[in-house]
Amino acid sequence: MSGPAPQAGSPPSVSCALAFERFQAKDLSAVMAIELEAYPEPWTENMFRQELGNASSEFFVVFFEGVLVGYGGFWRVAGEAHITSVTIACDYRGRGFGRGLVEYLLRIAGDLGLTEATLEVRESNLRAYNLYKNMGFEVIGRRKGYYRKTNEDALVMARAIARSDPKNSEARSQESGVRSQNENVL
Repeated sequence: MSGPAPQAGSPPSVSCALAFERFQAKDLSAVMAIELEAYPEPWTENMFRQELGNASSEFFVVFFEGVLVGYGGFWRVAGEAHITSVTIACDYRGRGFGRGLVEYLLRIAGDLGLTEATLEVRESNLRAYNLYKNMGFEVIGRRKGYYRKTNEDALVMARAIARSDPKNSEARSQESGVRSQNENVL
């Protein structure tokens, strides 16, 4: 049986064409290449290495047709998912992969019982801002001068997360080959 039809004006979900895997050290060089092309203030290699050992981090890489095309993740903090990164390689943008990645992160967060997602977005990053807004995120604040190199403000956005059905989370983890560290608690 197929899922609900997309609403008029919304692109179909591409998450079924994407493969998600938990971020591992072997992915570091590909992730760094994407990071350096994507941001004026990129994370350092050490910052990504810290994600590997951070017990509160849920960080994933995204593959399309066997190619690592992006990555993203969140920290579990006080019942919420604080999204730390959503990044798609320049050559793969505009295909709905960013939306697919955010949908995946929100599903994982719901599977973990988290109730809210928050993130910061560079004020000038209209593509990302519009994506988040279209996915139900709302601006709840502003961090003045958050991006030090450019002294640009960050908009703080948030949205509620629907708790996933535990039966569906087990099926999703088996389909994607990804098992969350806390999944068996549900």
